[in-house]
Amino acid sequence: MNNSEVRLEPKQQEQKNVEQKINPYTVKDKPLLTRSTLWLMTITTGVVVGNNYYNQPLLGLMAKDFRVTESQISIIAMLTQIGFALGLLFIVPLGDMMRRKKLILVTFSFMTISLIAMTIAPNLGFLCVASFLVGFTSVAPQMFVPMAAEMATPQKRNSAIGMVMSGLLLGILLSRVVSGFVGEIWGWKMIYYIAAVAMITLAALIFIKLPDIHPSFKGNYSKLMKSLIHLTETQPVLRLAAFRGALGFAGFSAFWIALVFHLEEAPFHAGSSVAGLFGLVGAVGALAAAFVGKIATRVPPFNIVLTATILLLISWMILYFGGYTYIGLVVGVILLDLGLQSMHIMNQSSFFALNLGANNRLNTVYMFSYFVGGSLGTFLASQAWKYYQWNGVIGIGIICTLLVLGAHIVYGKNGGGHHLSHG
Repeated sequence: MNNSEVRLEPKQQEQKNVEQKINPYTVKDKPLLTRSTLWLMTITTGVVVGNNYYNQPLLGLMAKDFRVTESQISIIAMLTQIGFALGLLFIVPLGDMMRRKKLILVTFSFMTISLIAMTIAPNLGFLCVASFLVGFTSVAPQMFVPMAAEMATPQKRNSAIGMVMSGLLLGILLSRVVSGFVGEIWGWKMIYYIAAVAMITLAALIFIKLPDIHPSFKGNYSKLMKSLIHLTETQPVLRLAAFRGALGFAGFSAFWIALVFHLEEAPFHAGSSVAGLFGLVGAVGALAAAFVGKIATRVPPFNIVLTATILLLISWMILYFGGYTYIGLVVGVILLDLGLQSMHIMNQSSFFALNLGANNRLNTVYMFSYFVGGSLGTFLASQAWKYYQWNGVIGIGIICTLLVLGAHIVYGKNGGGHHLSHG
């Protein structure tokens, strides 16, 4: 990591010391990260995160099934993301307070129930509640990321985060591919039956294989939640990462929500399976971004994030000018996923490198912001599509990316900037 992002000023060092005195942490009994454990985390992350995205290529089918409009059914995707954001806020911090393995297994139980609830929804209102609960309970991936960061050696932390995050983004993208095909062949409910079985299988593997980590936070739940505010107020690196992540993911979510509606119209006239296939295209960019963690030791993080943001801008330009051709969409999607995933990995590396002994809570603040941004992007996309169609959605993506670029140029050089707290 760039020293400018990791080195703490005297005031920040004092805050770190206070944080550690208030919340004493121990590293004894912490298992080392093995290759098999890292693969289990990566695969589980990819499968579980798919729960939040199965609905996106299926929105058209759901709208027909419940006899509602496209803008009305879009609330399903938004509620899933809001549920996920709130699950991050209220469940994931418990990873610093409870035994991680037990907490993960409990969430798997509720995930399975929520997925089954999707399949028995008799009306749109019930489906909305079930969708929210699917998002709220599918937070295990965001416990695996800090877990991998804690268990890995400092030299391998970036690559471990990169691998788990690649699993996460591949899960997001490939879940669209799978659900698109399954939905077109067997109907939209079948993917949720399959997902429920997958959760039961993964829970069994986690019970057998996943090592446990002793809780490190000494205090009650109220103090745990208050410490989220403290970390946000005192860590400019975290605030900048959260801002970049939220707006980057807002644009990303806007694109994927609108894509299925865009493909249904001229000149494509395509169904859910084609929309899902674009997830496979995006996987190319996600896999390429896995190498970002490996070059971060040689290239300044500021430059990597700047390059990633410029890639996002280029992708939006391509989607604007070439969005009515398959080749334009393919190139745009690859660059969109490459840019977002690269920035995402560097965002997380920047605040995990602070070594505050609060990885779950740092990740909670970041990912809560990330998915609030995603739900905002989903809402804005549904409105933009309603009034301005494809060009309106592209406009949202460009505006979000320009805001990321401006914040990064102004505050990124010093890892977040002390003056950010006053601005």
